[in-house]
Amino acid sequence: MKTEISLDIQAQPNDETCGATCLHALYRFYGVENLTLQQLIPEITRLPSGGTLAEVLACHALERGFDATIYTYHLQMFDPSWFASDGEVHDPDNVIFRLREQIKLKRKPDARLKAATRAFVKFLEMGGQLKLEDLTPRLISHYLSEGVPIITGLSSTFLYRESRELSPANIPDDVRGEPQGHFVMLVGYDSERREVLVADPLDENPPFYTNKYRLDIDRLVNAILLGAFTHDANLLIITPRDTERESSPKRKEAPARPPAKERGTSFAKPKHKPVTKPVTKPAAKAERAKRARRAAPEPDT
Repeated sequence: MKTEISLDIQAQPNDETCGATCLHALYRFYGVENLTLQQLIPEITRLPSGGTLAEVLACHALERGFDATIYTYHLQMFDPSWFASDGEVHDPDNVIFRLREQIKLKRKPDARLKAATRAFVKFLEMGGQLKLEDLTPRLISHYLSEGVPIITGLSSTFLYRESRELSPANIPDDVRGEPQGHFVMLVGYDSERREVLVADPLDENPPFYTNKYRLDIDRLVNAILLGAFTHDANLLIITPRDTERESSPKRKEAPARPPAKERGTSFAKPKHKPVTKPVTKPAAKAERAKRARRAAPEPDT
């Protein structure tokens, strides 16, 4: 089965605006015409080290009335035990608490982790959905078959097979350089050839030299997972607000898996009062039965 979403994407103006350019293309796909890329870029929070984060893009979409879901594969940020058995977060307040505690307790958290924590806290407070599921072709093709484009943060170093770079000038240096992150959009999937259609705001990009190209699904999945080095490693799903979901009564959510006890942090455990049943001694039971037989009327002869 072959799926292809008709979506136009502009070329990013500089090395730090790939995220904003992808978000702008998605807005236009959903019919937002009163916002230019030049107007959008200043509205997207820029990190001190350059670029932005998927959770920042998601917050902007939430503020404009869209729904936003992030599938994360960033284990430096999230512990798997924070998610329920179905891969969802059913207690956002609990995750917000743990994100804040993590920053307090971890030794020398870097500036990017701090910025990502603030953005994720805001994302969850605004009603964003956070999930942890296996990154499979089926997950990706599910959204694409429904006509929903995907923004993904990944490792451009792995995707392009390019040299690592020295930031912030992005100077190629295979020895001193660091892996670099990037945002692209997924807009199609060919199940027979196992290829994803990528819309890339970096034009011209090595080694594809076009803003749309087909990529082996395995290479894409690896590039996404390796994005954890740059606080990427995610899928961002943005869709028009589901008003029906908002108006319907809230269903009872499944409880999250209890996390392992954290060092330096105590979490009170609920106290359960043991339920005991009265124990009848055999001798007393036999005595009551004997009295009952004596009191019973004798049968007529």
